[in-house]
Amino acid sequence: MTEPSAPILLFDSGVGGLSVLAELRKVLPQAPVIYAADNAGLPYGSKTEAQIAARVAGLLGRMTERYRPRLACIACNTASTIALGMVREVLELPIVGTVPAIKPAAALTRSGTIGLLGTEATIRQGYVDRLEAEFAVGKRLLRYGAPELVAAAEARLRGEPVDPAVFSRAAAGLRDQPDGQAIDTIVLACTHFPLVEAELGEAFGPEVRFIHGAEGIARRIVHLTEGQPFARTEPDFALFTRDGADVAALAPTLARFGLERIEIL
Repeated sequence: MTEPSAPILLFDSGVGGLSVLAELRKVLPQAPVIYAADNAGLPYGSKTEAQIAARVAGLLGRMTERYRPRLACIACNTASTIALGMVREVLELPIVGTVPAIKPAAALTRSGTIGLLGTEATIRQGYVDRLEAEFAVGKRLLRYGAPELVAAAEARLRGEPVDPAVFSRAAAGLRDQPDGQAIDTIVLACTHFPLVEAELGEAFGPEVRFIHGAEGIARRIVHLTEGQPFARTEPDFALFTRDGADVAALAPTLARFGLERIEIL
């Protein structure tokens, strides 16, 4: 029997997974949540696959021992595409991953040309190749690694100004590729990116639709916890792997997401 106060653990390299938490709140408002951000390891996109896999598995192991979650969600495309298999082998609890929303994008596109924005580590994964081969047959998928968008989303949530040129460069990274002007649907393959979707919309123009996986992840968590009791015995909180002024600056944003205090692992 699952303990009613056992939390759902949402894990990301930074604050990108808040886009998943927002969707989870809509469907499971009663569920206790710990939001864990590995800000000491940020950014993941520039690390090697081996570094990411070892780091994610190790951290989730420590967090699982300490907080006894009922389920863990890797709310990070980079970590999921690289470390999901290893984490599932190591931890004895349900693990929900995050995968680029190529399947729904392929169903939505009218032009047949899809853009994919992710970290450099995500866009080079064989996992993405397999999703393309399975779900985007007859379509064209153009990829662009946009690590600047991760930093932009983090800065935006700290209340800092962001240079609009960051979003223009991301748009140019896709548009300037062969057939890039035909893109009408863009997969946001990093959970940070929906946090700056409005700015990306201005850079790409009104004819482009964005799609990401946060709603699907929330539905999956609902399915896996169906029939379980929930009881929030203490306020939800955010867990960081490094302290600092940048963490303190996030407190107002975290509070808006129902994360009322900050802990350091």
